[in-house]
Amino acid sequence: MARFKLVFFAPIADTKTILSGIFKKYPHNVGKIGDYSECAFVSSGTGQFRPGSKTNPTIGHPGELEYVDENKVEVVVNDNGANEEIRGAIEELKKLHPYEEVAYDVFRLEDF
Repeated sequence: MARFKLVFFAPIADTKTILSGIFKKYPHNVGKIGDYSECAFVSSGTGQFRPGSKTNPTIGHPGELEYVDENKVEVVVNDNGANEEIRGAIEELKKLHPYEEVAYDVFRLEDF
């Protein structure tokens, strides 16, 4: 079984909704560590972006620099080895996230 860490950034007000939706869709594969479920690490910070002229931003206006209080969320995804669960979790993240472009990273985890 492959394991990944999915890291994404979201407005603070939307974080719980996004996590709840991903956990509900993938209860056995996302946020599962041993006998614990719905595990995540959430830290707060400030996101910065300048939407381009052809964008339709949820927050801010094209061409203007914007600062948003956001959460950085880290969650483990257990995968069957075919990358179906990590791809599904990313798809669900994009569906639930309010932004036009979702900032996320995926890291493969190794056991030692």
